[in-house]
Amino acid sequence: MTTAQHPAPALTWGLRGRGPADVPVAADGPPDPPEQGLLGSTGRGIRVCVVDSGVERDHPMVGPVDRSWRVFKDADGVHVEETEEGDLCGHGTACAGIIRRTAPDCEISSVRVLGDRFSGSGDVLLEGIRWAVRQRFDVVNLSLSTTHDRFVDELRRLADEAYFQGTVIVAAAHNTRVESFPWRFSSVISVGSHQEDDPDLHLYNPEPPVEFFAPGQKVQVAWLGGTSIRSSGNSYATPFIAGLCARILSSSPRLTPFQLKNALYLSAANVRVHGSR
Repeated sequence: MTTAQHPAPALTWGLRGRGPADVPVAADGPPDPPEQGLLGSTGRGIRVCVVDSGVERDHPMVGPVDRSWRVFKDADGVHVEETEEGDLCGHGTACAGIIRRTAPDCEISSVRVLGDRFSGSGDVLLEGIRWAVRQRFDVVNLSLSTTHDRFVDELRRLADEAYFQGTVIVAAAHNTRVESFPWRFSSVISVGSHQEDDPDLHLYNPEPPVEFFAPGQKVQVAWLGGTSIRSSGNSYATPFIAGLCARILSSSPRLTPFQLKNALYLSAANVRVHGSR
């Protein structure tokens, strides 16, 4: 069993006695045009973590799962340990299958924070997100949220930590008009669903806080026992955007989270760039 350690990130308050040459930054430009980066890459080399109910190994719609952990709470606190156990309710497998379809060559790992019948606690969710962020995954898919205000401050700190280190959290908005977290934070990529027939269409929302819409209505998703079902919800729109993030990063791995948002924005089907044909 491994208890997660949480080293404090280094802080830089100012640049004193150094100039531009002392802080060089190797950077990638956004895909030009952005569609080429989305369509021309497969996610190869990008590590995606599904924080959810686990992922069923070797499901035909998911394929290989690199590593799996579970978060659990006992009398001594909240802990993380590696596990061979898969999915307990199907939700995480569904999300992983969409990521695999969208970015077929990415590396998928799982952190299980939900149990049977979608049971879970805020403490376990926080630890799962913290673990994924501090493992420095490239993309974290979070198709769940909490409405409890007492977790907001710590969730915000984790979301900011991820943002500043270059880990992209893609988070589902609540399926109803409920304010929940962490999708509500500007440091994450928030996702709702649209009902268009095109399974590869994503849209930018001109009236955030939900920033992007993706396919989420009557989607065929992987389910337990190697099966599939059709289901609806923002949960299934979110891994589509997570997969697109993996594809963009596969071609431009040094993009920052704000550059990645911009690439998603420019490639959205409803965005018309002024001066372009």
